[in-house]
Amino acid sequence: MNILMCSVGRRGELIKNFKKTLGEASLLVATDNSKYAPALYFADKQYIVPRIDDPSYIDTLIEICKKEKINAIATFIDPEIEVLSKNRAIFEDMGITVLAPYQSTAAICFNKYEFFKHMRKNGIRTVQTYGTLEEFDLAFKQNEINFPVFVKPRTGSGSVGARKIFNYEDLKSAVEADETLIIQELMDCVDMDADIYIDTVSKEPVSIFSKRKLSTTIGGANKTISFKDDILVDFIKKIVSVLELYGPNDIDFFYKNGEYYVSEINPRFGGAYLHAYGAGVDFIKLIENNTKGVANKPEFGNYEENVVMMMYDSVVIKKIED
Repeated sequence: MNILMCSVGRRGELIKNFKKTLGEASLLVATDNSKYAPALYFADKQYIVPRIDDPSYIDTLIEICKKEKINAIATFIDPEIEVLSKNRAIFEDMGITVLAPYQSTAAICFNKYEFFKHMRKNGIRTVQTYGTLEEFDLAFKQNEINFPVFVKPRTGSGSVGARKIFNYEDLKSAVEADETLIIQELMDCVDMDADIYIDTVSKEPVSIFSKRKLSTTIGGANKTISFKDDILVDFIKKIVSVLELYGPNDIDFFYKNGEYYVSEINPRFGGAYLHAYGAGVDFIKLIENNTKGVANKPEFGNYEENVVMMMYDSVVIKKIED
């Protein structure tokens, strides 16, 4: 399999996992808009490309795909998901599997307020969310929500700008300073996520790895512990049934008073997918099968509970030619 991995940034460990599964017969091609992206140098070939908002960006990817005979394409960053989704037909006409959701789902997942509304419309438990201060005011006056609350940008990733707010004056100041903020119920409870693979042939979920978050940073969870729960598996199946997801996904949840609440979906490889891979849940093999037109059989719970992942820092030392 020849796969193009876009905007790879720091995610060298994931590329090493691809190499381990696919072996020498594969070709791993990585792109980034900076030659100082360390993950580039774990791939077989590297390309420095324009920014994803550059008009020439898609044409650049198309040329790489033709040159390297690419079978599948994926991105490691949220803003590029919609870019690939919008151009899905171009790549599929070239026989390339696009590991990104369909365009309408990409838009829903990238906008956290639209995601909240879509979940509510479909009767799926999610975190109470308000898109404006006026919406919050009405609910606050009716005693539907109280402080502290949680605010975060309606688009974006990595928890940038997300924070607790403890009183109305601070909330008003925050929203006036940044109108992109959404206001949410503070979920002071168990925080967890799951890696889900949606088969690109059958369009059904075929693999799920769930884990509780023990520690998080701005980039996401850096310490997690695996667990299993058939109730969560059923909840995930309900969530994905109202979306058009495709390939690897990372879904965040809260567990409160005996019930799961979906928080958000990152329709790409999550940063903590490394835990799933290390525990034997190999989405890369599933991708390889799908690129050959083979549907994967559903297999859930094929890992051990109480396996812990602990991330640590590493470096790339390399002489880079101008």
